[in-house]
Amino acid sequence: MHQRTVRATVATGIVEGFTREGVHRWRSIPYAQAPVGSLRFRAPRPPQPWSGVRHCHGFTNCAPQQRIYTALGLGRFQPTDEDCLTLNVVAPETPPGNQLPVMVFIHGGGYILGSSATPIYDGAALARRGCIYVSMNYRLGALGCLDLSSLSTAEYPLESNLFLRDIVAALQWVRDNIAVFGGDPDNVTVFGESAGAHAVSALLGVPAAAGLFHRAIAESPAAGMERSRDIAEQFAIRFAALLGARPGDAASTVMTATPAQLVAAQDELIDQGVQEQLGAFPIGPVYGDDVLPQHPVEAMRRGAAHPVPLIVGTNAEEGRLFTRFLQMLPTNETMIEDLFTHVAPATRRRILEAYPDYPARDACIRLGGDFAFGAAGWQIAEAHSAHAPTYAYRYDFAPRALRWSGLGATHATELFAVFDVYRSGLGMMMTAAGDRGPALRVSNEIQNRWREFARTGVPGQQWPAYTEADRAVRVFDRRSRVEFDPHRERRLAWNGFSLTG
Repeated sequence: MHQRTVRATVATGIVEGFTREGVHRWRSIPYAQAPVGSLRFRAPRPPQPWSGVRHCHGFTNCAPQQRIYTALGLGRFQPTDEDCLTLNVVAPETPPGNQLPVMVFIHGGGYILGSSATPIYDGAALARRGCIYVSMNYRLGALGCLDLSSLSTAEYPLESNLFLRDIVAALQWVRDNIAVFGGDPDNVTVFGESAGAHAVSALLGVPAAAGLFHRAIAESPAAGMERSRDIAEQFAIRFAALLGARPGDAASTVMTATPAQLVAAQDELIDQGVQEQLGAFPIGPVYGDDVLPQHPVEAMRRGAAHPVPLIVGTNAEEGRLFTRFLQMLPTNETMIEDLFTHVAPATRRRILEAYPDYPARDACIRLGGDFAFGAAGWQIAEAHSAHAPTYAYRYDFAPRALRWSGLGATHATELFAVFDVYRSGLGMMMTAAGDRGPALRVSNEIQNRWREFARTGVPGQQWPAYTEADRAVRVFDRRSRVEFDPHRERRLAWNGFSLTG
């Protein structure tokens, strides 16, 4: 396929990318120094300049994780390394005269897996519709999303919320450099899915992120992925013990362990938490430090979060994916009863009454999806809408192939529309049973609304803002529509629910 090179000069030097299919692409531009050696577990440092031209044609490393999660294609895997703090830029080949809105994507993966190089996150379709698209890697799992700062010593200082610091550093890079790619640094939208959406909601409560983004989109934000410093300290002690640390030796142990040892211990820590019903998930942001002073939803409730326009939503059948893969959600009666072991009987009764068919299989799956994603979506919409424009959605569209497979409009399937997968070979296979027209209509609507929101802060017409008065929700489906406070009983049942509270 014919392609040519394209160059841009950023603050640290010249980057060379390539042009193909109507867009310019630059891959794996460093936005921070490699967090290796003495910089492991430290806040990211600004990238160092280079001389000559830096070739940014291909993806370099993603964050250390299990190899199975790094597949880029059949038999092709992305290398992993701690030196992973890079971002990618996609820009239209023929930009208009004015600066374009910038859309910065934060990938999901439970804070333990994922990469900006995953093919679905290419972003070219969004760029062609008129934006500068940026995607980033951030430190994952034990190296970035497990708070070990309580183990810190004078010899081995360990800092908290490293992945949030990474994302802020990437946004600072965007502010300082995106204009040379045709982007408007004063019009930046952050958007993410799953853990990436959770990171977006956390950013709303990060003081250092003030002014670095101007709108936010949270697609299926995960619930219960944050913890207090006290709980984080308990997990840190357990983690050091799993690595074989001796008393007083924890900091040096985590500093000298290999990435593979850290990933293995992190997976064991997660398994322990699931089996022992510890209440909190060990991986994700910690609140109560200078990076994230309070729980993000609490910050929204109090009006202390950044009052930027927000889109937040979930998919109709979030839980179905987790009956097949990553079976960590409570999607059957045994897991749900285990979940409620340490929950007040009145709370258990209130939640179960919102699922009249419980313990039927479909009711269990709905409950598990609401526990993990629905509750967070509702809580964020309620809290943020009191202080800033908020737009809620539910994604219901599923081609017959997904329905026949038993997945339906499950977790992450809205990404097919956002990233225009239905126009690709895989998408054509998924829509072969007469679903091509509806799939392209839904894709066009979502991309146009995301793009319009990035441009103006309002996602187009016939999508009223979410308010306490009517709780409008845009439903994306074969026939998109607006519903008012759908699933009211389920929303109220989960109100204020917390395993750790």
